[in-house]
Amino acid sequence: MTDPATPPGPLSPDTARRLLALSTSTLSDALDRLGLRGAVEGLVPMSAGQGGGRGIVGRAFTVAYLPAGAQGGTVGDFIDDLGPGDVVVIDNRGRTDCTVWGNIMTEVAKARGIEGTIIDGVNRDLHESREIGYAIWSRRGHMRTGKDRVVLQAVQVPVALGRVRVDPGDILRADDNGVVVLPAARADEILATAEAIEAREDEILAIVRDGVPLGEARARHGYHALQTRRD
Repeated sequence: MTDPATPPGPLSPDTARRLLALSTSTLSDALDRLGLRGAVEGLVPMSAGQGGGRGIVGRAFTVAYLPAGAQGGTVGDFIDDLGPGDVVVIDNRGRTDCTVWGNIMTEVAKARGIEGTIIDGVNRDLHESREIGYAIWSRRGHMRTGKDRVVLQAVQVPVALGRVRVDPGDILRADDNGVVVLPAARADEILATAEAIEAREDEILAIVRDGVPLGEARARHGYHALQTRRD
């Protein structure tokens, strides 16, 4: 089962550069200001400083798993359809008893130039992913295989990371702080809002470094309402 809708193409180099210049913290503030749910709870990087220290950004290629039934099933070979600019987004319903990603997938993904993998669940073979510098966010490491325990339900369909919906082509930004999801249809608005927040915080830091008291600096630039929703 594949969603017939065609997801957006890869991010432009300029958009990717601008997003990588912003932390997930700033993007989360922008999502709050726009009244959007996008900050994913509970997913952490499997090693610090992934993506050269900046983390990753790219379009979501979504993968949905279900528990295996009486008929069994396979974990799927979807990785052959991906390439540069893609982020693998796996919805394994938060399961922590079995994995859906390991060293073979890691090596193939790295060779294909995939940006990284984000899993609502667990993964194994952490040493191998760290050794070759492939970026993964999940709930934690675990060793038990998902084979005979899960089945690939569908690719390129809406999925969830915790309580956050991810549609194919949505933008995933992940760093040492965690993971945020930017709905594709609102991406330009989120990016502009985040850049404005970042600029305001830079101004606060600049005048604090010049000796202005923090409270005064924050008051001048409306710090306490930067993330407040504005209808």
